[in-house]
Amino acid sequence: MLRWTIIFVVIALIAAVLGFGGIAGAAAGIAKILFFIFLVLFIISLIFGFMRK
Repeated sequence: MLRWTIIFVVIALIAAVLGFGGIAGAAAGIAKILFFIFLVLFIISLIFGFMRK
C-alpha cells in the first residue's frame, strides 16, 4: 500500500510540474488517503504484534 502512495505522489508531482492542476490535486488526495490507511494498518499490526509476544 505504501508503494501505491508513492506512485500517486510521483504522479501528482509530475502533473503539477506540467501544469495539470486537477489531476495533481486528485492524485495528491488519493495519496493522502492511502497513506493514512497504511498508517492505521501499520499501527494495528504493531499492537497485535506486541500482544502476541
